[in-house]
Amino acid sequence: MSTHEVRLVWRDGREAVLSVAEGETVIDASERETLGVPYGCLYGACGTCTGRLLDGDLVHIERPRGLKPHHRRDGYVLLCVAEPRSDCRIEVGAEIQADLVPNPWK
Repeated sequence: MSTHEVRLVWRDGREAVLSVAEGETVIDASERETLGVPYGCLYGACGTCTGRLLDGDLVHIERPRGLKPHHRRDGYVLLCVAEPRSDCRIEVGAEIQADLVPNPWK
C-alpha cells in the first residue's frame, strides 16, 4: 500500500505532516493524528472541512457538494472526501471556509 506525505499549513504559521495511506481521506488521517482539522458531515456537503490545495494532486472520491465550481477551480477542496494522489501541501483551518462564505455581519 502506498502513502503520500501531506503537509497541513495553518494561517497562524503552524504546520503538520501526515502520512496518508492509499484509500484514506485527509480528514481520516488528520483524525488519526489528532490534529484538530475542522469537519462536519464527512460526505462533502457542509463545507466545514474546506482546505486550499497549494501543491500536489488530490481527487474527490465523492462529489464535493459543499463547493461551487469556481471554488474548485480556485483550488479549494473538501478534505473529508479528498484523497491525495501525490505528496501535497494544503492550507487548513476554519478561516479557509470563511473565505468562501462572507459574513454579512462584518
